[in-house]
Amino acid sequence: MIESVNTNQHGGRRWAAHGAIVLSFVVALEFVIMISPFAFVFYSVFNPFLLALNQSPLTRWLTAFFLPHMIVPPNELLKVIRIFGSWSFLGGAAVFLICAAQIYVGRLFRKGPALKGFYTIIRHPQYAALAIAALGLALMWPRFLTLALFAAMLFLYWLLAKNEEHRMLNRFGDSYRSYMEQTGMFLPRFIETVFIRKPATTQIGVGKTFAILAALLIVCVGSGFILRTYTVHHLPLEQIGNVDVITITKDDLESARELLPTALQDLTVARKLRDAQSRSGHRLLAYFIPIDYVMQGMIADTGPEWKLFQHHKTFSMIAEYIMHPFAHLTSGHAHHMAGMTHDAAMYASPMMKRRIIFLDVSTNGRALSSPFEDFGINTQRTPLFFVDVHLHTDEILQVKDTPTGSGWGSVPTPMF
Repeated sequence: MIESVNTNQHGGRRWAAHGAIVLSFVVALEFVIMISPFAFVFYSVFNPFLLALNQSPLTRWLTAFFLPHMIVPPNELLKVIRIFGSWSFLGGAAVFLICAAQIYVGRLFRKGPALKGFYTIIRHPQYAALAIAALGLALMWPRFLTLALFAAMLFLYWLLAKNEEHRMLNRFGDSYRSYMEQTGMFLPRFIETVFIRKPATTQIGVGKTFAILAALLIVCVGSGFILRTYTVHHLPLEQIGNVDVITITKDDLESARELLPTALQDLTVARKLRDAQSRSGHRLLAYFIPIDYVMQGMIADTGPEWKLFQHHKTFSMIAEYIMHPFAHLTSGHAHHMAGMTHDAAMYASPMMKRRIIFLDVSTNGRALSSPFEDFGINTQRTPLFFVDVHLHTDEILQVKDTPTGSGWGSVPTPMF
C-alpha cells in the first residue's frame, strides 16, 4: 500500500512538472506562434486569459514585459542579456537532447543509472538543460508571466529530482549516496558547496518546501522588476515639444528632434492632437520608427502588411529572431543607400521615410508627470493616428487614423 501511494505521488509530481514545463514553453514561445498562421487560433484561447489578468492592477504585471523587445537594447548590458537569451535556449535544448539520448540508450541496454557524460558533472543535467532553455525563452519573449512559470517549473523539477534521488537511494544504496556526494544536483559540486555542504538524503518539511518556492518566485520575478526599471530609465526617450518621443535606436533621436517639430506644426496633425492634449493627466507618446519597421503592428494597427502572422514566413523569421536578435530592429534606419544617386528612386526609398505613431497614455485616477511614467505597467495606451514624413525634405507624406487596438487586436503587446 505504501509503495502504491509513493508511486502515485511520484506520478502526480511528474505530471505536474511536465505540465509546468509545457505551459512555460507555450507561453514563452508566444513570439513564435504570434508570427505564424495559427496566431488566430492560439489567441482565441490564450488572449481571454491575458485579458483577465489585465483587468486588475494586482495581476496586470504578469502580462507586461521586463526587457526591451521592440527597440534595440540601449546599452551593452541589455544587449548581452538578449544575446545570452538566444544562446541559452539553443545550448539548453542541445544538452537536453544529448542527455535524453543517453538515458534512452541506457534503458535499451539496461545499463543502470546514467553516471557518465554530463552526469559526471551534475546529477540532473536534463532538468538543468530544460531550465536553461526556458530561461533563454523568457529573455527572448520577456513577459513577467514567463518568469512566474519559470519559477514554478524550477520548483516542480526540484521536487521531482528529490523524489527520484530518494528512489535511487532505496534501490542502489551507498553507491548512489557516494555519487551524490561527488556531484552537484543542478550545479557542479564545487559551486553547490558554497550554499550546501552536504546533499540532503531525507525528506524536506512542508514549511521549507514552500519557503523554497517563495524564494524562487521572489528571485525570478524580482529580477524582472529590476531589469524593467533599469530598461525604462535607459530608453531612447525624449520630450520634444509636449510629446514624449521614443525611437527604435538611440541614433534616430537626432532625426526625431529635427522632424517632429515640423510634423507638430502641420495643421492636420495639430488638429488631431488638440483633443488629446486637453485631457488632464494624460500624456502624448510618439513612436518614431522607420516606415517599414517590421514590428509596428505591436504598437498600432497601421495596416495588414504589419500583422506578422499574415506573412507566412514563420520559420525564416524565427531563425532570424534567434540567431540575429537585433537585425529586424535595425533594418530601415540607414539615411542613405550605397551606390544610389540623389534621384527619384532615392526620394521614394523607404529608408528616407519615418513613421510617427501617436498614442494617448493615461492611468486610472492618477496624473502622469514624466515621460518614464508612459511605460508604467498600469498605464493604458490608445493609438490615435500616424504620420509619415520624409527625412530630407520634412514633407508630410500621409496622415492616417488607426483603430484603438494593435495589429493583434486587444492582445497585450510590448511597450518598448
